[in-house]
Amino acid sequence: MGFIYRCLIIDDESPAHRALASHISKFDFLEHTASAFSGKQALQMLNEFQYDVIFLDINMPVISGIDIMELQPNRPLTIVTTAYSDYALTAYKQQAIDYLLKPISLEDFTKAIEKLKAYYTGYELVRKKKSKSKRLTFKFNGELKEVSLDKVICIESIGHYLKLYLEDNKIPVVIYGTLQNVLSELDDADFIRVHRSYIVNTKKIRCQKQNVLFLLNDKEVPVGRKYKILLMGSN
Repeated sequence: MGFIYRCLIIDDESPAHRALASHISKFDFLEHTASAFSGKQALQMLNEFQYDVIFLDINMPVISGIDIMELQPNRPLTIVTTAYSDYALTAYKQQAIDYLLKPISLEDFTKAIEKLKAYYTGYELVRKKKSKSKRLTFKFNGELKEVSLDKVICIESIGHYLKLYLEDNKIPVVIYGTLQNVLSELDDADFIRVHRSYIVNTKKIRCQKQNVLFLLNDKEVPVGRKYKILLMGSN
């Protein structure tokens, strides 16, 4: 038997799960591995288990499909399944490989799966390449620099710039970039986004009091409401 794609369906409505599961069952190389009925449950499952593709609803309470894409830039390949056309541009900016409108016909589903197969080879090569890196590369004063991920305490976003707080530097290094781009380069389970403006190295957390993290360099970092579930999963 060839490669089997492990599928996770994320939707807050049971009929959507049944419809997608029915479509999945018609392909011998797809396996309906699991179902999540909320954004919170989906984040927990994505942190604990491995999937090859997720079928992601957009309009879910508390943690939406867009939230999940933002919180999990290194997530499996994503096919959006929704009743709303308004979020297509946002979804594609978050690297969704297709955007299917409900009710989803088998014909549209099949086209999405063909895209999935075309994407997957390149996706695997990129993921394997990233998994070897334990260093963060950036430009500073016109020169290319590298730092071990073990030395990074946290990263703060300020407009179009980032402040890197490093163990060996009392003053943070300021570079051009975005948290989204940096997080996609951090193929390391120790780094999580805890606020719209912060990524932290969980090994550098001294303690947490309510919605504030106290880091080893004595910096205090706020924890955003929708990011709490990621922090809980890292403990």
